[in-house]
Amino acid sequence: MNYLVNEYEQPVGQPMPEWTVRPRPQRRSIDGRYCKLEALEPRRARELFDAYGTAADGRDWTYMVMGPFSELSAFQQYIEKAAASEDPLHYAVIDRRTGRAVGTLALMRMDPANGVIEVGSVMFSPMLKRTPISTEAQYLLMKYVFDELGYRRYEWKCDSFNAPSRKTAQRLGFQFEGVFRQAMLYKGRSRDTAWFSIIDSEWPSICSSFEDWLDPSNFDPRGVQRQSLTDLRESATT
Repeated sequence: MNYLVNEYEQPVGQPMPEWTVRPRPQRRSIDGRYCKLEALEPRRARELFDAYGTAADGRDWTYMVMGPFSELSAFQQYIEKAAASEDPLHYAVIDRRTGRAVGTLALMRMDPANGVIEVGSVMFSPMLKRTPISTEAQYLLMKYVFDELGYRRYEWKCDSFNAPSRKTAQRLGFQFEGVFRQAMLYKGRSRDTAWFSIIDSEWPSICSSFEDWLDPSNFDPRGVQRQSLTDLRESATT
């Protein structure tokens, strides 16, 4: 870790005299090759309800603060509330082939003064999982936060028991930072929260790996990846 020493011979962080408060994320569309992100709107509720309904069971909702939803009316109410929120700011993931919403994710716990923001409320349907869309959706939001808004730190947090979420965070390039014990209560139970982050100095290399992975040449005629995202990222740092 780089640091300076002050007049008392104490280590201190790097000065940032040119730092300014960063803009807050906006309700806007972000276009990609396989998908686009749109600010969540209530009109997408039916599409999302149907997409989530393709799951074999309700296990995807276990570690979500909300859900599961068995009735469209209850889900519609949730989507209307989420769409009106400024923080979290929810985005729908739109499959460019069909024009239909197949998942959601959000920017949240916004701290423009310090340039810190979290991605959360990630709920991807089976129609999106293990496809280029799921990776590109994450990449598009990261790129927006780092390259356009100029944030310094991008966080991922999840229930410490949520093994798929922890695995996904590390695949995407987040660094594990530790577990906050008894950090919150939800669904009538205690949660220890695992923390992950990407910082701005790491982003250029991570961004390049995303772009290499998402390139059509990285997929064979059956759509199977030729190189994994993890392998591409590791090769970029060696």
